[in-house]
This record gives sequence, structure tokens and C-alpha cells, in this order.
Amino acid sequence: MEQNTKQSNCIGIVGLGLIGGSLGLDLQSLGWTVHGLTHRQLTVNKAKERKLAQVISTDPKILSNCSLVIIALPLAELLKPEPELINALPKSAVITDVGSVKTPVLKVWRKLHPRFIGSHPMAGTAKAGVEAGTKNLFNQRPWISTPEESTDNEALEIVHQLALSLGSQWITAKAEMHDQAVALISHLPVLVSAALLKTIRNEENSSLLALAKDLASSGFADTTRVGGGNPKLGTAMMSNNTAEILRAITSYRSSLEAIEKIILREQWKELESELEKTQAIRPDFV
Repeated sequence: MEQNTKQSNCIGIVGLGLIGGSLGLDLQSLGWTVHGLTHRQLTVNKAKERKLAQVISTDPKILSNCSLVIIALPLAELLKPEPELINALPKSAVITDVGSVKTPVLKVWRKLHPRFIGSHPMAGTAKAGVEAGTKNLFNQRPWISTPEESTDNEALEIVHQLALSLGSQWITAKAEMHDQAVALISHLPVLVSAALLKTIRNEENSSLLALAKDLASSGFADTTRVGGGNPKLGTAMMSNNTAEILRAITSYRSSLEAIEKIILREQWKELESELEKTQAIRPDFV
């Protein structure tokens, strides 16, 4: 990221979990001074051990000299930010977030700060918390921003350059379109994966269940990874993108029922044809 000499060399990160911690590690390697803000002293101590930022504190005042502040809080806290945090954000700084739903975030934050940029790096792992941060998490991953007509274009470009410096692929879209898209490719897979795990959990034959555990391999691991992720994050995504996820579930149910009918009718050629179609489209998404 090309640093503007008129700005400070300090980037603030609010929240040092998976996304915030990973940002801290990468931004330090790029030469930035990173100030990390957390809620608890215990988290401060662990974050210091992992060197997630050069300055780490529970005091929002550490953000006062930052030219860019990244809000990497859970959605619930992002949508109801503490007054102490809002008051500590420099008016001249660029503020952005990493939330996985954008319409409700913009509704809140466009009123709170004149240089807020809604954004969402599409990266993650099954891990969470201060121990989860890892280097190069955003490399070759999409980073989407959702500017509005009133968006500060200079601030938008600063976030753009931030994403590029981390190796991300920059995308822009309207917030509503973002929320519809992530419902299909991010939120729905969590529920499908969770439903599969629930199906396994409901198996009453203990011998069958034990054998299934022994046989489970990479295919099952890949299919169920997101369903085994952070429950609070999953609930936050669904509760703040409800209409779009319900629309996606309806479409998924229709597709599953269509495949079920093919199997019931033993139309194996038709099933093969459907699987050929799904095989053909997958490379466009991975």
C-alpha cells in the first residue's frame, strides 16, 4: 500500500481475532505501525505474545493518531458500536470494516463517520479468537467494497490500495447485491454443511455411526468445514441477512428435491447429465 506522506504511518485495528489479527501480522510486514484495540486485558496479553500489533490496548485513545482504522469486530458489536469507540475515531481518518453483511452495516455507519467505507475481505478459516490470526490470509482472495453515491472517493481509494497491498482481488458492488451474493456462496453453504452434520448426529445406529467416523476422509472434511465453524458468526450472518438467505434456501431446496425425484425414478442418465452440469460450473467458483 503506497503511504501518503501527509498521513500518519499508523493503522488501527479494532478486534484482533482471525481477521483483525491476520491484518495486523500482514500490515506490520508491509511497514505499517499497527495499533490494536481489544476489549479485555487477557486478549491484550495474548495478542502481545503473538505480536499481532506493535501497540495493543483496551483504551480506544490508541486510535487517535491513526490515518486508517479497520473495524474487525463481530457483527453484533459492529452494528451497535460502543460510544467510546465512536468518539475515539479521528474525523480525518478513513474507517472501514470487514463485516460479512453490508446493508445493515452501511445503515448504521454512514451516520457515524464521514469517511466510512463498507468492505468485506472474503477470507477465513474454521478458527476464531486471538490465536487464529495468520499471515497471508488475504492473498489471492476477493476483497469487496460497497460504495454509495455519498462515499468519499479518496477514502475508497485508500481502502482499495490497502486491499491490493495485501494481495487481494478488488471488487465493488452495491450493498444489496453483495448480500444476495454472499447468501448464495457463503451463508447458504454454512447451513447446508450444518444440516449434513446434523444428519450424521441424528443417526441412532451407534455401530453405523462409528464406522462412518472411521471412514470419513477429505471429501467429508471439505464439505463440512464451514458448518463446523464459529456458531456465533454463523448466527450473526443469518440474523442480519435473513431475507436473502431464506431466498437461497428456497432455491437450494428446489434443486435438492429435483435431484431426489430423478433418483426415485431411477433416471440414472438424467442424474449423470445433472452431475456433468455441476462439474462444469464448479471451476468458475473455486
